[in-house]
Amino acid sequence: MRVLDINSVQARELPPCSAHTLPEPPAPGHFYWLSVTRAELHEGLPPLQTWLQALTGVRLVDLHVSDLLNEHLPSHYDATSAYDVLVLRRLASAPPGEATPETAAPALRSGPPVLRHIDTRPVGFVVFERLLLTVHPEDGSVRDAVAERLMTADAQPLDVRAVSSRLPASPADLMLRVANQIVDGYLALRRELTRQLDHWQAELIDPKTRFTNWGALMQARQGLHHLDEICEDQQTAVQDWIDTLEALPVPDEAGARRDHELLLVRSRDVLEHIERVVRHVRRLEQNAELAVQLHFNVQSHRTNDIMRVLTVLTAVFLPLNLIAGIFGMNFEFIPLVHAADGFWVALVAMVLIAAALVVVFWRKRYLARTTH
Repeated sequence: MRVLDINSVQARELPPCSAHTLPEPPAPGHFYWLSVTRAELHEGLPPLQTWLQALTGVRLVDLHVSDLLNEHLPSHYDATSAYDVLVLRRLASAPPGEATPETAAPALRSGPPVLRHIDTRPVGFVVFERLLLTVHPEDGSVRDAVAERLMTADAQPLDVRAVSSRLPASPADLMLRVANQIVDGYLALRRELTRQLDHWQAELIDPKTRFTNWGALMQARQGLHHLDEICEDQQTAVQDWIDTLEALPVPDEAGARRDHELLLVRSRDVLEHIERVVRHVRRLEQNAELAVQLHFNVQSHRTNDIMRVLTVLTAVFLPLNLIAGIFGMNFEFIPLVHAADGFWVALVAMVLIAAALVVVFWRKRYLARTTH
């Protein structure tokens, strides 16, 4: 369990605590970021509910607790009058380029490792007015990265150019930053996906290579389809969050109104990143389909070339077989059979006929080599 006390000036980490020793309510102008793992939420749920009751006046709804504990829950959004719940699935694998037990060995010929199994884990956000509760898997890499950034951020005057580096102004702002970190993991995955599929496309289209990796290609297509479904769920959840924000009345105070507008801007930015991943994944699916179709077209074209050459050779030897068949008949009187130079005359005639047919077929491009 990790607790950060955040205000507009600084972010500091509170001493280690457990569900039974939760901190005091935050000071005015401050808010807490309480991050727990699913195991910690399951084990310390009763005292956590009591602390939430004392801090916010409400407890988590049982259905929301079940959702936060569910490791197979898709991305979704829900809200109550006291808090909002957003669940986003993040990548469970290491970032592209880092060696893992599954991807350490090079296996391009057996299929892209990044597409073999795209594993994700849900991250739950519960947004209160003065508290952000996040529920992470055991691997809290996203949480640690955002927390480290907050701890080292310098407070700066309000400047549009420095908004991304300033401390979050509210739990919702912090939630969007963590969500953006999750989505950026999918954006970083795009380059690796493109590189791996480009390798397969080149192998599929190369006429000198016989592609036999069909099982791995099917797994890759299924992985891309699964990634598309994950991103669509994320897109729907964030869009529901934006709709809720837009439905709220605009504050009269200038500072509160600006914070509301910045929340909308950051929410739309997260949504745009998700849409970018969706578009890229769909392009990769189309490219994979196109590469398979081109592969079969190239193979069909090669087969047609081979059949054309065999047909031309058959047409060249057909008159030669006819001449050989005529002189092989069992008649006593056949011209040139008993002549001393009959064999050479027939041989020269056969060579001239064959050469003439080859020239004719070559001029008609029946024997021309097709460029792939």
